[in-house]
Amino acid sequence: MDPTTLLGIILGFALIVNGIGFAKIGNFINIPSMVIVIGGTLSATLSSYPLGILKDIPKHFAVLIRGNRYNIPKLIEQLVDLGTIARQSGLLALEDKAAEIKDTFFKQSVLMIVDANDPDKVRLVLERELDNMMVRHDQAAGLYEKAASYAPSFGMIGTLIGLINMLKGMNMDAGGSSTIGSDMSVALITTFYGCILANVIFNPIAKKLRIRQDEEELYCSTIIEGIIAIQAGENPKYLREHLLASIKQSQQRKILAKAEAGDFQGKEQEDK
Repeated sequence: MDPTTLLGIILGFALIVNGIGFAKIGNFINIPSMVIVIGGTLSATLSSYPLGILKDIPKHFAVLIRGNRYNIPKLIEQLVDLGTIARQSGLLALEDKAAEIKDTFFKQSVLMIVDANDPDKVRLVLERELDNMMVRHDQAAGLYEKAASYAPSFGMIGTLIGLINMLKGMNMDAGGSSTIGSDMSVALITTFYGCILANVIFNPIAKKLRIRQDEEELYCSTIIEGIIAIQAGENPKYLREHLLASIKQSQQRKILAKAEAGDFQGKEQEDK
């Protein structure tokens, strides 16, 4: 679980409230301004995206809090094990291993080489599926990025409404000038609300979704490279070193040290 997005939003609001001062918080609550900014942002976002994307919003929040579910070092070891089995017993021996894999993309990739498909075809199909997956994720993050651009715009619309009403009031008799204060508050608070929505809520959500997208892209790309190498009959040791290039050096050293320790123990057992 990754609570950082939720904690960040809560902390952001807490710091803003602290800066305003609890005694003065009532000065920053204006219902017409909320209606203009929040209602306007939601309506503009609703009209910008089809229902198929909007109905996945609950899933987006599930992605935000679930954390990184893609363990690349573990994946590399799985691919190395599959490569070892394939070199010893052939690609058909991977069919039983594929049944144990829960991830759909990983399982499909293994089954494609079990079925002896052309390597170029395997890469083409898997990369196309990855591209389609990234397009869907890009649309999800883009929804919040678009909302982040709408919010300040509606804040500006509220500012214009407040200024227009204020100027109209100034042209009226002395009784009309009593509305100047409330009109000016609408003008300023709507911009305030728009900036908060954009920078405390929508932009952080979009950024976190982009990070999750990059994590899944790395995971799927590693699978594709590993599967193609297994089909080509690459040496498992070379396969491990090839795939390790995509992760941090600190993780690379740990995996290589573990692999070398395992090779050393295996040789000792053979000597006995």
